Amino acid sequence: MNWTHLALVVVVSGVVASITDYVFMGLLFKAKYQEAPEIWRQGTSETRKIIYSELIGLITCAAFAWLLSATGHVALMSGVKMAVAVWVILAIPILFTNSLWIRLSPYIAASHAVGWLVRLLVTAAAVSYLL
Repeated sequence: MNWTHLALVVVVSGVVASITDYVFMGLLFKAKYQEAPEIWRQGTSETRKIIYSELIGLITCAAFAWLLSATGHVALMSGVKMAVAVWVILAIPILFTNSLWIRLSPYIAASHAVGWLVRLLVTAAAVSYLL
């Protein structure tokens, strides 16, 4: 595995995924976030939260890119299948279980789920192109 190419994959997919995060996890259904304002943390800097969220997303891109490379799923369709599998196994259950127990709009849960799928698909595409 070429570590330089892997680092490039992480940077590219992280930057593109941060843009899609803004669309799916911030902009889309923005009014729905205000339906239950009590569930959102108050009093701390949003900038710090955004930075931490982006770091977690970057780690996700790195881990998924490493997984694809380590398992030999570097072809686009193979990576797409792995992205969908990881999404169904991890993101969907966590987000929808949380939406059952937390007063979170189903629209927000669905848009966050789609956002995670897009993040994984972007990473799979970057892996297939750059690795």
